[in-house]
Amino acid sequence: MQEELGDGTVRLDVAFENLTFDRPVDLQEPDDGSDRLFVLEQAGIIRVFEKRADVGNAPVFLDIRDRVNDSGNEEGLLGLAFHPEYASNGEFFVDYTASDPRRTVIARYRVDPNDPLRALEDSEEVILEVGQPYGNHNAGQIVFGNDGFLYVTLGDGGSGGDPHGNGQDRSTLLGSILRIDVDRAEGGRNYAIPPDNPFAGNSDGFREEIYAYGLRNPWRISFDSETGRLWAADVGQNSYEEVDLIENGGNYGWNVMEGLHCFEPSSGCDTEGRMDPIVEYGHSLGRSITGGFVYRGENVPELAGKYVYGDFASGRIWTLEYDGANAVNSELFDTGLGISSFGVDRNHELYVLAFDGKIYWFTPDSDVGGGQ
Repeated sequence: MQEELGDGTVRLDVAFENLTFDRPVDLQEPDDGSDRLFVLEQAGIIRVFEKRADVGNAPVFLDIRDRVNDSGNEEGLLGLAFHPEYASNGEFFVDYTASDPRRTVIARYRVDPNDPLRALEDSEEVILEVGQPYGNHNAGQIVFGNDGFLYVTLGDGGSGGDPHGNGQDRSTLLGSILRIDVDRAEGGRNYAIPPDNPFAGNSDGFREEIYAYGLRNPWRISFDSETGRLWAADVGQNSYEEVDLIENGGNYGWNVMEGLHCFEPSSGCDTEGRMDPIVEYGHSLGRSITGGFVYRGENVPELAGKYVYGDFASGRIWTLEYDGANAVNSELFDTGLGISSFGVDRNHELYVLAFDGKIYWFTPDSDVGGGQ
């Protein structure tokens, strides 16, 4: 498939013809020089494979299906982040949902020091657990910032319309992006609070882990590797999907607002102090936004500096150009795919994960096939 973009043509091709995954939801490459990609399957498996177009298999790196609850469409093994010092310490982190009680688990694991293709399944150290009242809106992204801290996305707890008001309640972790220091432990926790978190040391009962709040279900976030900006795509309720730039202490409006519009109440809502999205789109174009990345690779110059994102329900992919004041949003593809996630490799090349089981990547029209 291909579409004209600017002065050139961009293609979306299958990257690894011989590989098919079961509900892939995340793709990561550690900064260890191994040229291996890791893909999460929602049921609780991480697979690893060489980054070659003709790679023939993707063996299991970690299997925690016995710990993961994937009974709901939005539950399961949802996120993976390699420690910035993974090459020397072998540590990585996962985000998954568990049952009895229903909860989100953030856990640390370690790779087998004698086998880089296998994780130690008995090495789990639970860092954080957050109770989940319902089976949806679990968010699920974890990512390290350049500051070395781990950012964690959590939805509002689920059901519809945020019935518990979690989005605006800073005494709960739900409906927020968290920021924690996993290299230290303090206060009886397996992590520490960064001192410049917006509510660090507060006396109001606000959770100190919160970095930003007022979010419904920020399924995917990413840092721009060049500017350091934190981008988030927040899944909407009845009418609007939105893209946000996340700031320390920002309130992104839910459930008072959905996108740029009043939600509760439906008119005359209090918008003071709310952070507006960079862009929104209505449900005629899609119903479940999938956040992507600002493209910083070299293979497709036409995408340089543009935020690329999609929609799970419609399969559309857009590019967003933002200069700090004005946003230009353009449709790139109408793929028809169930786009679950995007990923980048160490060269900043961009991949698309879809529920047809395939991994796609962006190439210039002059290229054929995929892989590196």
